[in-house]
Amino acid sequence: MEHDLVNVRVEVADGIALVTLDRPPVNALDSRTWCELTAAFDSLGARRDVRVAIFQGAGRVFSAGADLADSPRRYRPDGRSEDGGPQGDPRQQVDPGLLPRQAFWALYDCAVPVIGAIDGKAVGAGAVLVSLCDMVVATPRFELALTEVNVGVLGGVKATQRMVGPYLAKRLFLTGEFIGAEELYRRGAIEAVVSSEELLGAARGLAAKIAGKSPIAVRLAKESANRVEYMDLKEGYRTEQDYTTRVKRYADSTEAGAAFAAHRAPDFRWE
Repeated sequence: MEHDLVNVRVEVADGIALVTLDRPPVNALDSRTWCELTAAFDSLGARRDVRVAIFQGAGRVFSAGADLADSPRRYRPDGRSEDGGPQGDPRQQVDPGLLPRQAFWALYDCAVPVIGAIDGKAVGAGAVLVSLCDMVVATPRFELALTEVNVGVLGGVKATQRMVGPYLAKRLFLTGEFIGAEELYRRGAIEAVVSSEELLGAARGLAAKIAGKSPIAVRLAKESANRVEYMDLKEGYRTEQDYTTRVKRYADSTEAGAAFAAHRAPDFRWE
């Protein structure tokens, strides 16, 4: 499906997928782009040559959020994107928030870890995309905001709570104000703040550490972390133990232990 992508690019090298959101001028998210993001992140799970992903935005804005010209078309109750036009997918007619949700969950549930490499502003739905990455590196120009309240809509606070905590997320949600990279770093929400020239290298360095691990173990580890995120302590730890049992079924798990004991590089074979 990747050859059909227009606003999202996927490039793979050395086990790392580089996913680029590229819809000039500000990477606003319209219906096509939502669908392409879903397709891009879903496709990574089917590829054995992908062990980790980096997510970036082209240009000087990571994403200005939902395309305000496109959203009213998605929310038309008659299921038409324009007067006199054909009716579209009935699932989207009765659930106009379906496309953004599918894209968000494709990112959050992506089979491989996703590192956000964020340069510039991430606004509204763009802030949600950043918040759903597994880890984030950014430049000093990165600013995050939930500006929905300024334009008469709502959304994004739950995902942002994961990144910045409930109190700061609520402040951002109610005020529509921006928060910068340095404060986000100080609060532990992002891994590092580096120059624009160093951003992709920093993300690749982090990605390379993950790509060197067992690909089976990494996928199960991410799935486990997502599953236990909202469990209580006891149920969460029991679930983690179950994932340990699952990963130990694989020869790659034995190879990881043997390589560690022998002080040598492991030879993982997806087995």
